[in-house]
Amino acid sequence: MTPPRTHELAERMAELARASASPRTVEDVIKDVTETARELMPGADTVGVLMIGKGGQFESLAGTSELPHILDEVQMQFGEGPCVEAALNELVLRTDDFRTEDRWPLYAAAAVEHGVLSGLSIKLYTADRTAGALNMFSFKPRAFDPDDEIIGTVLAAHAAAAILASREGEQLKSAISTRDRIGQAKGIIMERYGVDEVRAFDMLKQLSQDSNVRLADVAQRVIDTRNGN
Repeated sequence: MTPPRTHELAERMAELARASASPRTVEDVIKDVTETARELMPGADTVGVLMIGKGGQFESLAGTSELPHILDEVQMQFGEGPCVEAALNELVLRTDDFRTEDRWPLYAAAAVEHGVLSGLSIKLYTADRTAGALNMFSFKPRAFDPDDEIIGTVLAAHAAAAILASREGEQLKSAISTRDRIGQAKGIIMERYGVDEVRAFDMLKQLSQDSNVRLADVAQRVIDTRNGN
């Protein structure tokens, strides 16, 4: 990577890191990433993020224009394309000219129809239930080079860290909520049946096993009986 672009990338990553230190949504972070990619890559006319969930559900996020969302829908419709493949399999996929691209013939033809001639897709990450890719598109052929791949990889890593941190936060909140519900249910059983904490928890577990219902859901049912639901 040429020194000026290296310096600019370092400055922008520092700005993104400072912005991420304050409370912000994942959507805000991803929007910053796509806008930064658009600014740092001269050939990137539009940028977006594709997230693919288990079962094929997808989300098209933070597009710098409507075009990335349209192209994501085309890829999911045809079941082929660089954004999908980068998200699920490859780390980096670059297309110099969609007019001669034969890896995804249906998608390539559709991209050209929309005026897109080259593209760069970088894997965000792949988790148990979700995969993602940062995708850059250009109206010119051969618009991306190895320097752009490095920039895209760094930005994708930043976005991935934000997404994973958010999911860990959601899991933590869910775990705390589950713990609180079980604690409330134990208290109700202890009061109702005059048993200690250990016995109350054993009773909850037994109810869960006998009914084949999650422990947290059994606990909620016990709480509901106290609340008259």
